[in-house]
Amino acid sequence: MVFQLISPTSPSGKWLGFVTAVWVQAISGNNYTFSNYSDALKSLMSLTQLQLNNLSVAKDVGKAFGLLAGLASDRFPTPVIILIGSIEGFLGYGVQWLVISQRIRPLPYWQMCIFMCMGGNSTTWMNTAVLVTCIRNFRKNRGPVSGILKGYVGLSTAIFTDLCTSLFSDDPSSFVLMLAIIPLLVCLTAIVFLHEIPPSSTSGEEKEEVRYFGIFNAVAIVIAVYLLAFDITGNHGQILSRAFAIILLVLIASPLSVPIYLLGRRDLKPYKSETQDVEGHVTEPLSHLTEPLLVVEESVAEVEEVVLERKRPEIGEDHTIWEALRTVDFWILFSSFLCGVGTGLAVMNNMGQMGLALGYVDVSIFVSLTSIWGFFGRIISGTVSEYFIKKTGTPRPIWNAASQILMAVGYILMAMALPGSLYVGSIIVGICYGVRLAITVPTASELFGLKYYGLIYNILILNLPLGSFLFSGLLAGFLYDAQATRTAGGGNTCIGAHCYRLVFVVMAIACIVGFGLDVLLAIRTNVVYSKIYATRKSKKAAPYGS
Repeated sequence: MVFQLISPTSPSGKWLGFVTAVWVQAISGNNYTFSNYSDALKSLMSLTQLQLNNLSVAKDVGKAFGLLAGLASDRFPTPVIILIGSIEGFLGYGVQWLVISQRIRPLPYWQMCIFMCMGGNSTTWMNTAVLVTCIRNFRKNRGPVSGILKGYVGLSTAIFTDLCTSLFSDDPSSFVLMLAIIPLLVCLTAIVFLHEIPPSSTSGEEKEEVRYFGIFNAVAIVIAVYLLAFDITGNHGQILSRAFAIILLVLIASPLSVPIYLLGRRDLKPYKSETQDVEGHVTEPLSHLTEPLLVVEESVAEVEEVVLERKRPEIGEDHTIWEALRTVDFWILFSSFLCGVGTGLAVMNNMGQMGLALGYVDVSIFVSLTSIWGFFGRIISGTVSEYFIKKTGTPRPIWNAASQILMAVGYILMAMALPGSLYVGSIIVGICYGVRLAITVPTASELFGLKYYGLIYNILILNLPLGSFLFSGLLAGFLYDAQATRTAGGGNTCIGAHCYRLVFVVMAIACIVGFGLDVLLAIRTNVVYSKIYATRKSKKAAPYGS
């Protein structure tokens, strides 16, 4: 009886799976926490800034191997993908903890790069499993799903940082130990409850999804504001810090109220094993979720003779990976994504040294600000972009364009190094980086379909290691070392606004280029979003249940 109530195809089981997906995302942003322990690695291993930045690049290079997760997502069930990621993360961060806690001697540089790469790659398995599964399960609300899940990724840095601050007083070794153990435990929970199931098939179920997503949004905003309040209220005593940690964990667990409510209704009616997409008219079993986002309403002409060559799909229809790679739109999306996330990662990876260069002793506040405001960028952009698609057919890439120009302004402010500019800049960068991630995820599914979405998503994510290498490893590393002075231990340091000024100027120019690319993509894909808008409008006008 109980197993039937919480089975994946029951209403309560469906939402319990989404809750565990949220938890996985809330701990899978550990790649963005490097600044919290980078200074300890730099001192322990006597690294230059270029060497330290290349360690962070190795971490991001792990995402390049996310292609394996993309391929596996089409061949293995969700629990297997999550299990692989959790074990790999445990090993990668576990070895880093052994080094930072000085339980073992510092490993050779190349070996540290390998374990950094493993830690970075682990999140690609978690993210791929969660995003692909949830977007397929809730395909009629892709924007809110992407915003919520990516929003919790943004919050995860602040969650880890503030928990470590409240429980372990910013101890780097304790922080990395959390990165090794907590994701493993959370993923073991998701393995049990998160599975791919048929999406909703009626307008009533779709409206119910929207209502429950509103609850998830509200809880996430409360968590973000709670974290922000903790960060800006200064130092706290041990009792208040422990109380903060307990309340935070309760808030993170509170989305369980949705499946518990549905369980209380004892709704045993399972979803149908076959479904019809909101933008299409084809009914298919779950194992063949291959219908494109847009289906031309005219009936396909009967095949009168054997067609030797497959017709190239239109934008908005399902593309194989090779068909997507042959489109101009894919490379415009890829390049604009590089300009946004590459520069954003450079700031996140170097936030520790940026703060120290400007005279800040404790840089954890900037790491948390970037994380929390990145959450707001993700969750708001996902919901707002979905609203304007449904109401006016506004192309989703236009929101990426707006974020790029705002990000350029943020870099200019940081280059000016005015009092408080690092606070303002970290907030702006966090918001815009969050927008880029939350908007690009559903955009790719709308332009190239869901059939091979796992692999297409991971090719786009190649921009993370590529951007990290270009903007963090090369640009920031070389320019910082050119300004730095050698230290007695063999490393180097730089104090002053000049350390990163040219870095910020170059990244502002890159964002302006990205702005132009996003505007071009919005123009080119306007017809796709017009069709989505027209299809959804006609569905609403149709009699209920027809």
